[in-house]
Amino acid sequence: MGFLGSAVRRFVSTVRPPLSPLCRTSARCYSSEPTTEKSVPYEKTLKQEDGASIGPTKPLPRSADAVVIGGGSLGCQTIYHLAKMGMTNVVLLERDRLTAGTTWHTAGLLWQLRPSDVEVELLAHTRNVISKDLEEETGLHTGWIQNGGLFIASNKQRLDEYKRLMSLGKVYGIESHVLSPAETKDLYPLMNVDDLYGTLYVPKDGTMDPAGTCTTLTRAASARGATVIENCPVTGIEVRTDDLGVKRIKAVETTHGTIETPCVVNCAGVWATKLGEMAGVKVPLVAMHHAYVVTERIEGIQNMPNVRDHDASVYLRLQGDALSVGGYEQNPVFWDEVSDKFAFSLFDLDWDVFMQHIEGAINRVPGLEQTGIKSTVCGPESFTADHKPLMGEAPEVRGFFLGCGFNSAGMMLGGGCGRELAHWIIHGRPEKDMYGYDIRRFHNTLTDNNRWIRERSHESYAKNYSVVFPFDEPLASRNMRKDPFHQVLTEQGCVFQERHGWERPGWFNKDGPAPVLDYDYYGAYDTKKNVSYKYSDLLGKEYTFDFPPHHDVIKSECLSCRHGVAVFDMSYFGKFYLTGPDAKKAADWLFTADVNKKPGSTVYTCMLNKRGGAEADLTVSRLEPGAANLPLTPESNGDAYYLAIGGGVAEHNWNHIRTVLQDQNFHCQLTDHSEDMGMISIQGPKSREVLQEVVDTDLSNEAFPFSTHKVVNAAGHQVRAMRLSFVGELGWELHIPKDSCLPVYHAVMAAGAKHGIINSGYRAIDSLSIEKGYRHWHADLRPDDTPLEAGLAFTCKMKSSIPFLGRDRLEEQKKEGLRRRIVCFTIEEKVPMFGLEAIFRNGVPVGHLRRSDYGFFVDKTIGYGYIRNPDGGVVSPDFIKSGNFTMERMGVTYQAKAHLKSPFDPENKRVKGIYT
Repeated sequence: MGFLGSAVRRFVSTVRPPLSPLCRTSARCYSSEPTTEKSVPYEKTLKQEDGASIGPTKPLPRSADAVVIGGGSLGCQTIYHLAKMGMTNVVLLERDRLTAGTTWHTAGLLWQLRPSDVEVELLAHTRNVISKDLEEETGLHTGWIQNGGLFIASNKQRLDEYKRLMSLGKVYGIESHVLSPAETKDLYPLMNVDDLYGTLYVPKDGTMDPAGTCTTLTRAASARGATVIENCPVTGIEVRTDDLGVKRIKAVETTHGTIETPCVVNCAGVWATKLGEMAGVKVPLVAMHHAYVVTERIEGIQNMPNVRDHDASVYLRLQGDALSVGGYEQNPVFWDEVSDKFAFSLFDLDWDVFMQHIEGAINRVPGLEQTGIKSTVCGPESFTADHKPLMGEAPEVRGFFLGCGFNSAGMMLGGGCGRELAHWIIHGRPEKDMYGYDIRRFHNTLTDNNRWIRERSHESYAKNYSVVFPFDEPLASRNMRKDPFHQVLTEQGCVFQERHGWERPGWFNKDGPAPVLDYDYYGAYDTKKNVSYKYSDLLGKEYTFDFPPHHDVIKSECLSCRHGVAVFDMSYFGKFYLTGPDAKKAADWLFTADVNKKPGSTVYTCMLNKRGGAEADLTVSRLEPGAANLPLTPESNGDAYYLAIGGGVAEHNWNHIRTVLQDQNFHCQLTDHSEDMGMISIQGPKSREVLQEVVDTDLSNEAFPFSTHKVVNAAGHQVRAMRLSFVGELGWELHIPKDSCLPVYHAVMAAGAKHGIINSGYRAIDSLSIEKGYRHWHADLRPDDTPLEAGLAFTCKMKSSIPFLGRDRLEEQKKEGLRRRIVCFTIEEKVPMFGLEAIFRNGVPVGHLRRSDYGFFVDKTIGYGYIRNPDGGVVSPDFIKSGNFTMERMGVTYQAKAHLKSPFDPENKRVKGIYT
């Protein structure tokens, strides 16, 4: 038996050569004599005692409505929720026994508070399922222990983050308390609090038992008619191609028979990539070693809360009268050769990698130095590029669903995600806004790029315990997609953001270029660390919950646009053409607005799901029929439309449109020209004067009205000019073939020099757009928001008789009245807000801010959030006008003013060129 303290001393006195990221993965292989199940700190596992496979535990049915593959937390939760929602002809296939892959060795922690409203809701459902629902349904105890959770803050920024979580928790009724070091000592007497700023205590957090949870879930599912079959490896997945050329799931093959099914759910964890390959589906995750150690008995530890010391990158999980100690390190071990035979198995612990967690644990609970190590638990876990799961229907094959890549949080998120995945399968979309987990959040060029998957997954793992700051950006796998302006903007000090693989302008640094460098793995694996890295330093300076140090730079970019003229590079936008015999039918059905106005018109519109939720907002331009002049004009003998879509969600939009076209059997072509064109937006009171020198077309209100477009000559190059604005000013977008981008840009800048033209970035767009009241999809407009709730009723052709997807739900909602609606708030005090701040009406929580920024023209913090009536009634204008509203930011209350219209230019004069 070793002691934690002596382990530290041995490590300090021993020097081992570092390993590169390539040799490390092969050098650290798992033991040929895997640790037995006794190394796992659970009284019961589901491993067969003799270790022998005895064939399937049940006969295979000939067919099923859905086949879930993988018997870990997600597979068991998914089949349970499918059966509970009424889909009972479902099968779960597990190659070994339930939990055999990664679930059996998981730490099983559940923390209720996360910096995401959706995740808070998902976690709440998991907690309800394992602590209440399953026991009521089956009479069995899942092993849930409510011992509470304690987050440790060693600095002010960390405590500020916890206070943000506490404020959000109040909206959801989650009890939490910020404790002083002395109060923390009273709660946890064994803890060293000398270096603490404070802690966040959540009394109803707790711990789950993997075997108990999964067996209870499958019993409950089986009682409803589902079939759970163990010892049945999947060997293949049959895919058919329908009459429209669409690939669809046909059957699942095993060594013991074939099951015909239209739906496969990939819950295979670490093995999900291999399962995806069987169907031609890309599953972008990596396998890594993830470890914890279990201590011997510790006197006085019983009933203590679980601890997360993020700054030390360590957690302490109560294990009866002992602790499990684990965390996230900057040099995790990759498992490149994933073995199909690896079940109820563990790796040898790499103490070189793990030792940092021991040091952090001893600092926090000094008594651990003299405590023995009972066992080590080092098993495989799957990790993804943004440390979020992979869910939803795969773009490549209809009927192939993902429920994998849970980044060691599969137990914690399993209940909420299992329910959403079941709803996705049965109804076509989840109930909640699951875009942050949807596989379609990643562009298709990235999901099979091994460099991107590996680098980003490493960085997300290494930063898992980092403070979540509002303006952070990844350093890994940058410069994957660059537009034609990238180099010239870099030279002018552009500080880029990464979205969908694209480098898009964030803001412009006045101290010269700050290029993004190749990823250095934070110096791990003997990689040379980037030094004097200006871009990284600029990001680091913005690690604050106060106004960022470059606040005045953003202000300058915004006010230049409001008072003069600014250029925004928006080339990362998705640019699609919709053509073909059924293009008009498709446009009528897809888009909430009437886009079938005369050619030359451009319309802002939404696309909805069946429940009326907004799947997208975009502009649709109707084109003249004619010969192709790509990329500016597609060939069309009839109706044709040009779709311009926010670049960060282009893949999601593309797949939504494609899915609807397939489901409705519309004969259309959807073509993507996003890479073929750049796009700059020239905005501000002086934009007309600047552009009139560059283009050969009359830009007057009469000749070129708002919401219209034309192909024009700009500096001798053909471009598509659109009179639109996303910032609330007079302006035009120029959609430019990529070879013409730089000449047109230089001509615009030259013409604008005498007007003081400047480059501006998306940080300015965020501020300008919220000031005007324009929505950002996936912030203040999501798939769980209807246009009526979001203040976008004007985008819906409700006065016409034209049917469109989601219209039925909007008609119902209109009759019933809105039970929630978006409201604009301004805060008089100059205090930054970033979203998630709690909204109170007359002292009662009614919602939280979805999005917030500083409006420099109105000189106030502005926030948008959806509010509810606590009585469950209609949220009417009178309900808003009659309320006294306050915001809670990090535990401090601020008076807020509610607005039914944007406080900036509510009459929309500026976009029409009216400046008086």
